[in-house]
Amino acid sequence: MIGFYTVLLFILTGAFLVSFTVALSRFLAPTKDYPEKHIPYECGELPQGEAWIQFNNRFYIVALIFLIFDVEVIFMYPWAVVFNDMGLLAFIEMFIFIFILLVGLAYVWVKGDLDWIKPKPRLEHLAKAKGE
Repeated sequence: MIGFYTVLLFILTGAFLVSFTVALSRFLAPTKDYPEKHIPYECGELPQGEAWIQFNNRFYIVALIFLIFDVEVIFMYPWAVVFNDMGLLAFIEMFIFIFILLVGLAYVWVKGDLDWIKPKPRLEHLAKAKGE
């Protein structure tokens, strides 16, 4: 039963400290309001145009592919450190791992997601596909 009181004490202390620091910052923080304070910050540049613009989703696809291969390197580093201790089994496991990733890369490449500018389908190809 004592353990529950300890947890409750920590929760109450944390809630008090958070609310105290938020209230203290409201009283002590300067409150000068000026128009530049409410514009979005874009790397030191003044924003141009509307905030709701058409954004190419290929930026996200390239970023996700980069993250996948970045995570691959995270898995390969510890393997390289202990490679001498593990021997042939470690080599075969990493070969399978890299093979699976290369199959994924080939799939993305053939699908055309690595192409920055995808060709637009022509209308006669669409009409043939529909059987018209």
